[in-house]
Amino acid sequence: MDVKDFDYELPEELIAQDPIQKRDDSRLLILDKKTGGFRHSVFHEVIRELEPGDCLVINNTKVIPARLYGTREGKTGKIEVLLLKRREGDVWETLVKPGKKLRPGTRLSFGDGLLKAEVTDVVDEGNRLIRFEYEGIFEEILDKLGEMPLPPYITHKLQDKDRYQTVYAKYEGSAAAPTAGLHFTPELLQAIREKGISIAEVTLHVGLGTFRPVKVEHIEDHHMHSEFYIIDEDAAEKINRAKDTGHRVICVGTTSCRTIESAADEQGRLRPVSGWTEIFIYPGYKFKVLDGLITNFHLPQSTLIMLVSALAGRENVLRAYEEAVRERYRFFSFGDAMLII
Repeated sequence: MDVKDFDYELPEELIAQDPIQKRDDSRLLILDKKTGGFRHSVFHEVIRELEPGDCLVINNTKVIPARLYGTREGKTGKIEVLLLKRREGDVWETLVKPGKKLRPGTRLSFGDGLLKAEVTDVVDEGNRLIRFEYEGIFEEILDKLGEMPLPPYITHKLQDKDRYQTVYAKYEGSAAAPTAGLHFTPELLQAIREKGISIAEVTLHVGLGTFRPVKVEHIEDHHMHSEFYIIDEDAAEKINRAKDTGHRVICVGTTSCRTIESAADEQGRLRPVSGWTEIFIYPGYKFKVLDGLITNFHLPQSTLIMLVSALAGRENVLRAYEEAVRERYRFFSFGDAMLII
């Protein structure tokens, strides 16, 4: 299957640069995965599409302010370090700019020496291992010095860090937000529970591979980045109960989808588990657990548009995207939403 099969035309002005004022006032395009039919709504009306007994799966990861700006000790000129994943202790795998100047042994300083570091190694794709040195609590220093790692297509400065977090974010570890969850408010979640819909919380720490383009011609040749996930006993029980009673499992975001599909056995059952996943879902994949998906509108030729195409059919998805462009929906991380059921 060719990467170009997942392309579409998107006017640049439809890329949302700022979050909408009220989270659940986003628009919602509802796509029937069997017929390809679609209709328009607003996000807070999503509760009407959920039925008592359904299980909504959310990703409770929390984005860390992972972008740091500093200098090489004894040098001028700014350097940028983006934290990707903690390897062990105070050693992190990072993405750095400019890469050529950050060789092993290079000493770095951030915030006038509040945080110091040393480049220790060069690993896959030119990423650097960096060991940090500090006094106090690393997370508190990072919160003071770091910036939210917004995707490259967002050029506006984020005024409120919390708007790049879901209202249910708990466990720090992501370099990017599970953006489908940004539409939910505490009030909407409470109304969903009161309707008899269970909410299962899983954790998948989102890596920047989410934004990396597919560079191979045939998608079968693409290798997915690895991400860490956790499913606890409560989440597994809620998801299994929904399936056992003939109700639907609806994931909020592609990260929640990838988590449960990675962990499920061949019968579609889950147990408490944690580990790393490199699952790549594209047309032809047979879903083991997922019945429906709440998601945003994704980049052309991305692994994410391939995943939604696996669920609803490539032609149906591309027609829905064309409709969203015609109707001037807002696209990508701070954009509007789609419900596929």
